[in-house]
Amino acid sequence: MLDTVKAWVRQSQRIAVLTGAGVSAESGVPTFRDVQTGYWAQFRPEDMATEAGFRAHPQRVWDWYQYRRDLLAGVSPNAGHLALADFQRRHPDCITLITQNVDGLHQRAGSTGVLCLHGDIFQDRWLDTPRNCCFIDHAVAGHPPYCDRCGNLLRPGVVWFGEPLPLATLEAAEQAANQCDLMLVVGTAGAVYPAAGLAHQARAAGARVVVLNPAPSALDDAAHAVLRGTAATVLPQLLGD
Repeated sequence: MLDTVKAWVRQSQRIAVLTGAGVSAESGVPTFRDVQTGYWAQFRPEDMATEAGFRAHPQRVWDWYQYRRDLLAGVSPNAGHLALADFQRRHPDCITLITQNVDGLHQRAGSTGVLCLHGDIFQDRWLDTPRNCCFIDHAVAGHPPYCDRCGNLLRPGVVWFGEPLPLATLEAAEQAANQCDLMLVVGTAGAVYPAAGLAHQARAAGARVVVLNPAPSALDDAAHAVLRGTAATVLPQLLGD
């Protein structure tokens, strides 16, 4: 089956790749719940990843995200990230990379134009609609940083529970799904929507869909081919020359 999918890759003019947490697993990226250790074990992740939680305890939530950033700074892109970045360098107009991950490892591997459906943990944005006085580069250092003119707080640039996905990013991902002739779904259980719906959109629009995951996923039935294995093992074989 791998050789068949490799042939599909070679034949494709437009490839959309949707990645999930499994792509980063072999880099040692802790899961959302794995970081609830030590001091942080007393708090529920759901209470640390909502707007209400941040407004109630901004310092606590900011420090938790800083703790997660520090953990991520200690890991590196794996062979799966690097294979995607290398393929994009060789075929810059062929691939659109869409990720559910917030860890920034695709970007650190060298991928460009990554559509981050759930945001980027290393980027910040204003909690409230920014006024003319709000400039991120001029924010006063703190836990969290803030605007010294109006008091607006910076927050992590991720999508919290109950928040919609960034509209422009979602629209770009849907366009890629509707226009591709091959979609690779890598390292995701396919349980989170609207991200998982992109595979169904691609198939409905006539694309071949390939699922690459070590274990069965909710998207297997939507796939024309299923590859069992990890991203770090299979992607270099699939995307290499």
